[in-house]
Amino acid sequence: MNFLDGHLFPQNQQPLIITAAPYAPSWIPSDFPEDIAVTMEEQIQKAVDCYNAGATVLHLHVRELDGKGSKRLSKFNELIAGVRARVPDMIIQVGGSISFAPESEGAAAKWLSDDTRHMLAELDPKPDQVTVTVNTSQMNILEQFDHRDIVGSSMEDPAVFNAYKEMTVPAQPGWVEEHIRRLTAAGIQSEFQCYNINSFESVERLIRRGIYKGPLVMNWVAIGGGMDSPSIYSMANFVRAVPDGAVLTVESSVLNVLPVNTIGIAMGLHVRCGTEDTLWNQTRTEKMGTVAQIEQLVRISREMSRPIATAKQAREMCRIGVFYDTVEETLQANGFAPNRNGAQQGFLQKAA
Repeated sequence: MNFLDGHLFPQNQQPLIITAAPYAPSWIPSDFPEDIAVTMEEQIQKAVDCYNAGATVLHLHVRELDGKGSKRLSKFNELIAGVRARVPDMIIQVGGSISFAPESEGAAAKWLSDDTRHMLAELDPKPDQVTVTVNTSQMNILEQFDHRDIVGSSMEDPAVFNAYKEMTVPAQPGWVEEHIRRLTAAGIQSEFQCYNINSFESVERLIRRGIYKGPLVMNWVAIGGGMDSPSIYSMANFVRAVPDGAVLTVESSVLNVLPVNTIGIAMGLHVRCGTEDTLWNQTRTEKMGTVAQIEQLVRISREMSRPIATAKQAREMCRIGVFYDTVEETLQANGFAPNRNGAQQGFLQKAA
C-alpha cells in the first residue's frame, strides 16, 4: 500500500470495518461460560450483539448442543439463516476450516477433508464470504500463548494442548484453485487468510493467472506458529506489498490482539477481535467477551476520530457480490500493476 502524506489523518482513511470472531472453536463452553454461546438461539443472539456493538463482519463457526464445534453443514445453514433474519446487513464470513476442534478427548485438532470444505460453496443460505487459506502451513495457535492464557481452561489438559500445538493447515494449490472456482460459481467472495508474504504472493499469482477474478479482501494473520509474527516489521513488510485497492484486516492472538488492532486502526487498516482470538483483557485480570472487545475498539477508533463503518459501507468497501470478467479488470480494480505484455514494466505502471 502507498502511504502518502496525511495517511494517518482520519479524513484520509476509510471507516473502520470490525470483524467479530465470537464462536471460539478452540475453546469449550466451560472455558468462558458467560460468553461462549451454545444453543442456536444463543449463537444467533451473539451475532446480533456483536452487530449492535459495532461489528459489521461476522466470522462464523457453529457449536453443537454438547458444546463441541459442529462439522455439520446443516447446522451452518441454520445459523446463517438465523443471523440473516435478525441482522440481514451483516457480512457473514464462514471460517473455511469449518471447525478444527478435536473430535474427541485427546484427538488431533485438524481441518476437515478437501471434499468437505468444498461443500461450503453449497451452503444455503449462502454466506457473503468464505475464508480461503493459501499454501499448506503449520498452525501452532499456541506459540504466542503464555501459561496464564490457559490457566484453569481446557488447554491445561496436555492432550488438548498438544492437539492444537501440532495442528497444520492443508491448503495445497489444487485444492485452493478448485475451492476458489466453486465459491465464485456460487457467488461467494473468497476472503484470503494470508499467513505471511509468501501466501500473499501466491494469492497475487492466482489473480494474475485468472484463477480468482474478484475484489482482494484479506486477513493478515499474525499469531506465530507457522503464521506471521505479531511484529511491526512483519506487518510493514506485508502491508508494503498489498495493492491500494485491497481491503486488509489485521488479526492476532492473546495479548497481541489489542496492540495489533490499535496499530491497524491508526494506519487506516481494518481489525478483528473476539473470543476466538483471546479470552482475556490486557492485564489478564478478567476474561473479556467479544462484545466488550468490539466496544473497546470502537472507543479507540473514535478517540482517533476514525468513524466505524456501517454495514452498507462495509459491503461497499468489500465489494460483496462483485466479480470481474477479465484478469486485466481484476488487476486494475485491485490496484495491481498490469501483467507484463512483452516488455519490462514499471512497478507503478497501470493499464491505459
